[in-house]
Amino acid sequence: MNTIKIFLASSSELVDDRKALREFISVENDRLHEENIYIKILQWEYFIDHMSQESLQAEYNKAVEQCDIFLSLFFTKVGKYTTEEFDKAFGRFKEIGKPFIYTYFRDSNITTSKINKSDIISKFDFEEKLADLGHFKTNYTDINDLKYKFKTQLDILIPEIIKQRNV
Repeated sequence: MNTIKIFLASSSELVDDRKALREFISVENDRLHEENIYIKILQWEYFIDHMSQESLQAEYNKAVEQCDIFLSLFFTKVGKYTTEEFDKAFGRFKEIGKPFIYTYFRDSNITTSKINKSDIISKFDFEEKLADLGHFKTNYTDINDLKYKFKTQLDILIPEIIKQRNV
């Protein structure tokens, strides 16, 4: 079985999108099983919460460095831990060419009374960081749009990952 590890990162505001994406991957796994492929989603909600010698975040960062795909979702903010995970993924990518990094930004209505100034600034700062790295973010409007866009990428990327492993 070829296991492809995806680290899924986002802030708590996108918990419903993470759950829906996890369900989508489960359906994809049913299809991919016939091809001897399994996609394993790694996300902090499903790690064991026991005491770590360093910190739980250090455990998450190790998982980031061992994944094939780093998928991050953003809406109105970019938290410090998601930024740290992105930096780990990007550092590893620069070092060995993986994980493949995807940044998806939810583009939908926001209730202005719920916007926090420092949160929205963190989003804009992160978008600038991505632009400085030469990375183009992908916007999505709802979970169906995200699933469609990510499935399109998976269909291209999975054969590439399998090919790299067999070289």
